[in-house]
Amino acid sequence: MTATSLRLVAHGRTAALRRARFGGNDDGLDEGGRRAALALSPAGPDRRALLGCTDVCLSSPATAATQTAYALGLTPTVEAALADCDYGDWTGRSLEEIGTEQPDALREWLSAPDAAPHGGESVLALRNRVGHWLDGQRGLGRRVIAVTHPLVIRVAVVHALGLPMATYRQLDVEPLAIVQLTDHGSRWQLRLSAPLRSGPATGDAVVGGP
Repeated sequence: MTATSLRLVAHGRTAALRRARFGGNDDGLDEGGRRAALALSPAGPDRRALLGCTDVCLSSPATAATQTAYALGLTPTVEAALADCDYGDWTGRSLEEIGTEQPDALREWLSAPDAAPHGGESVLALRNRVGHWLDGQRGLGRRVIAVTHPLVIRVAVVHALGLPMATYRQLDVEPLAIVQLTDHGSRWQLRLSAPLRSGPATGDAVVGGP
């Protein structure tokens, strides 16, 4: 079985992220987010400096994710499993609004991963969706770049390393953050590395899953 190398990339900043709104799949990158993504894309024909070689680029259906991929010099294929959480009735609304109008529902959502008071998808259901997709990447022997959402990346790491579900709250994923996972048979490894250079990488830190 050939190992799969997977780089999860958080899409660039959007108005929804800046305003702490739930969802916002129709939001494209704002000007700052677009500039930041373009700044990470090498100007020359060799685009390996940031993300390394890739066999396929996958993307959430969200506009911000596909725009980020193109800004990085990649050609994405949309993958529904990488979509953001379905926030139901809260989609497009701010955390502050929900906290004011539905404080008990918000507390429930924040404290219980299996809760979906908005009528959409719970964080646990999101983890199960993303985890099923992640498990399907094992043994394919591909170098995959997947541009998606911060919460998707957080639950992917929880699943890959077999962490307690509540741990997702302790993981912060910034716009354009990159998380590398490599499958090693029965487990994934989380690799934290320096930016790629033309020579061999050194000093990589590796965290293994169970």
